[in-house]
Parts: sequence; structure tokens; C-alpha cells
Amino acid sequence: MRIHMSKLGNADVLAGAANGRKVFEKLLESTEKEPAAPEPLFLDFAGVNVATASFLRETVLAYRDAVRRRRSNFYTVIANANQVVEEELKILVSTDGDVLMLCLLDENELPHEPRLLGKLDPKQRLTFDLVQKRGMTDAAELMREHGKGENIQKTAWNNRLAALAGLGLVVELSEGRTKRYRPLFAEN
Repeated sequence: MRIHMSKLGNADVLAGAANGRKVFEKLLESTEKEPAAPEPLFLDFAGVNVATASFLRETVLAYRDAVRRRRSNFYTVIANANQVVEEELKILVSTDGDVLMLCLLDENELPHEPRLLGKLDPKQRLTFDLVQKRGMTDAAELMREHGKGENIQKTAWNNRLAALAGLGLVVELSEGRTKRYRPLFAEN
């Protein structure tokens, strides 16, 4: 799903916390109906010249956190942000130790050049990279294949995977009592 932020905010300059909260409410209304399967939700900033940190905090971060708390099938991705918007996002994620997924999005809603904005701690980064490499995995597989030398237990892998899913960086899928994880931009 793609949401054009310039249309939702009705401007090419998106500024202010109060305006951000209004747009946040519109985002919630726009995504009230859950998809049956996990899917990226592209917040498309094409046509937005400027978005302030206060606006972005009250929309992008608040929305991402709200949908992750409700265990939504929507996974928030920032698309087509220009350098000015990306710089404001970078300020937000660097002060909070947060991470967002960014990409370029074409007219067919196909993502290109996906990348993380912000910095994961080294253990989370390793886990993120392993999920990207494997395509689909779970904590038990990661423990068997990558935890022996460092004695990393299944609980630690579970915690790392859950934290990445909580940030919306990997997709969490329940298979009975087991949770499996896949990259955000993978085939379902």
C-alpha cells in the first residue's frame, strides 16, 4: 500500500507537531482495514520539499510505533524522501537510537535501493543481515548455525528477532507456536 504524504498533509511543506498529529490520525484512518498478509506500507514523500522533525516524529515514528504495538500486518517504509526530509529523519533516529527502512519506490509500487536509516547495535545488525541472507529463519536455526562459537542461546536470538520486528525491519510470521522471520522486501 502506498500513501502520498503530500496529499495526506495537503502541502509540499509538512511542519509542526500539531499538524503531524492530524496527519497521524488520517494515517490511522487510511489503514484501519488490515491486510490478510504482511505487507509494506509506503509513506511516499515524493512531492514533499520539507518535513520538519517535529512533524515526522508525530507522524512517521508515531504511526510506525502504533502499528507495531497492535501487531499489524502493515510494515512502515519511508519512500522517495528527498535529502532534506531524510536529514530530518536522520536527526530523529540518531537522537533516539532508532532505525527506519527507506527506499525509492517506482510507479508500480516496486521498492528499489532499500536501506536502513539509523544505526542498529552490532548484535541486531548481525541478526538483520542473517535474516536478509537466509530469506526466512527462526531463532532455533540461527542458534544452531551462528550461535555455537559465541554461545548465543535461542532466547537471545528470539529477543533480537523480536526487536527487529518491533522496529518493522523484518516480518514476523507465526507458524503454530513458532515465530519465523523474513526480510521486509521478500516474496510472501
